[in-house]
Amino acid sequence: MARRRGWGGDPPQTDEEATRRIVTAAVDLVSATGKAISLADVATSLGIIRQTVYRYFPTSDALMRAVAMGSVDAFLDRLATHVRGIHDPAEALTEGTLFTLAEVGRTPHLGILLSESYPHNHTEDLTSEEARAIGMRMIDRFDVDWAAHGYDEASLQELVEFTLRIMLSFFVAPNDARRSPEELRKFLRRWLGSAVTAQRDQR
Repeated sequence: MARRRGWGGDPPQTDEEATRRIVTAAVDLVSATGKAISLADVATSLGIIRQTVYRYFPTSDALMRAVAMGSVDAFLDRLATHVRGIHDPAEALTEGTLFTLAEVGRTPHLGILLSESYPHNHTEDLTSEEARAIGMRMIDRFDVDWAAHGYDEASLQELVEFTLRIMLSFFVAPNDARRSPEELRKFLRRWLGSAVTAQRDQR
């Protein structure tokens, strides 16, 4: 009988379904609380015991990573909409960076691996191979002809790494509240934009 009460009386039929439902529950909890959550929190929300969650996610760290990765596609779709029609590479990267910083603030689970409020500080993950792959997917969504601006695959990889390191600095030391959004835009456009156009001078 206890088994039927778990999962709201509707236990998953496959491991894939169980994993999906656990991640969905975790996303909902993080969105509601704005912070990292424990495996016990997720188990309680699903009406199951912690050991069941442990079967699929041995640590909270593993679950939070799954939550973050599960949010990437929706984030990239929103990013593409935001930068649509911007063809200048410096403007596109500036707006993309601002959008990403704002999204992480509004959607905690996107930045949960980077946040100092997370129990284990994973700021190094931002420049990991996984993060750089996501960064490449980000700039692929831009309406920018990168080749026309002198970029090949190698230089785009470097640009992504540089931009990720800039974003990391804002996670470690957030923007001064006295600096307005427009002032931050001008700041990034001047300095990040200069880095973007530097590739043109290398041709």
